[in-house]
Amino acid sequence: MTSLLDSLARPLRALRISVTDRCNLRCEYCMPEDHYQWLPREDILNFEELSQLVDIFLAQGVSRYRITGGEPLLRRDLPNLIAQLAKKPGVDDLALTTNGILLPQHAHALQRAGLHRLTISLDTLQPALFKRLTRQDKLTETLAGVEAAAQAGFDSVKLNVVVMRGQNDAELPDLLRFARERSMEVRFIEYMDVGGATQWAGGRVLSRADILKQLADTFGPIEPLPGQGSSPAQRYQLEDGTRFGVIASTTAPFCGACDRARLTADGTLLSCLYAHQGLDLRGLLREGSSAAELSTILRNTWGRRADQGAADRLREPLRGPLIPLPTLKKNPHLEMHTRGG
Repeated sequence: MTSLLDSLARPLRALRISVTDRCNLRCEYCMPEDHYQWLPREDILNFEELSQLVDIFLAQGVSRYRITGGEPLLRRDLPNLIAQLAKKPGVDDLALTTNGILLPQHAHALQRAGLHRLTISLDTLQPALFKRLTRQDKLTETLAGVEAAAQAGFDSVKLNVVVMRGQNDAELPDLLRFARERSMEVRFIEYMDVGGATQWAGGRVLSRADILKQLADTFGPIEPLPGQGSSPAQRYQLEDGTRFGVIASTTAPFCGACDRARLTADGTLLSCLYAHQGLDLRGLLREGSSAAELSTILRNTWGRRADQGAADRLREPLRGPLIPLPTLKKNPHLEMHTRGG
C-alpha cells in the first residue's frame, strides 16, 4: 500500500506510541525540574483503543511501530499490548525504547509476546554521574536490564547515549566498547532543545563532527555507511567492523526525510517532535467516530503537514530552550516525556 504523503511529499511510515507519561528517572535532558503535571489517568488510552488506532494507521500503510513513554515498562501488562500489535498483519517492525531498569522482570515476556527490537537508554557507565544525570542511584539496575536484553533473544538491541558536553562526552569510547562487547549497536545523540529540556544551551551540545573526531582519535579511521534513508541515525563503521550511529538532530536535522508521527498516551497525534499542537484522536474515538471517519481525518491531517521543527530551530539566531518553563508547567503535552521522543 502507498503511504500517505504530506505537503512536502514525505510519507507516513512509522508511528511512535507513548503508553505512559510517567518515568522512574529524572534525566537532565528530559525531566530536569522538581515537579511535573501528569496526564489525567482517565484520559490514558486503554489497550483496546490503542489497537483500534493502530488498525487505522495500518490501513494507511504505516508498518513500523515503536512503544515509548515516559518509561513504557511502568505500564501494567505491557506484554499484552505487544502481543496484540505483533500479530496484526502489516506490522513489519515493532520496537520499544526503555531506560532498562525494569527489563530483568520483563525482557523475556516482551520477546515472547512478539517484540522485535529493543533500544535502551544508557548515558554513562559511572555510578556517580548516572545518579547526577538521573537523580536516581539506579545504574546497577540499568546494567542488569542491558544484560537481560542481551539474553532474551531480540532481533537487535541498541543503546542510546545522549551526549552532553562537560558531562558524559569523555565516555564515548568506553560506551562504544561496552556495546561492542555485547554485540549491540550504540547511537550517540546530540543534546536536543526539545520541550522539557529547560537547561539546554548551545554550548552543551557536542556535535556529530566532534563525536566522530573523539572516536577517530581513539579507534582510528571511521567509514560512513550508505543507506541512511529515513533513519534518524547516520551509521558508521570502525576498521574492525564495529558499527555505531550518530543522531545529529541539533546540528544537521533530517527533517526532509522524516516519515514518523507520535501518539501521546492520551491520544494526541503529533506530526513533529517540535510541534506545539496536535490532533486529539482520543476525543474522536470516544465520541464514536468510525474507522472510515478517522482514516479521512488522518489523511487530511498528514496531507497538510509541513513541519520541519529541528530545521527551523537551526535557523534561529538566538537559540535557547524551546518552551519557557511557565508554559511547560501549564501544558504537559509540550513535555518530551509525554510525547515519547
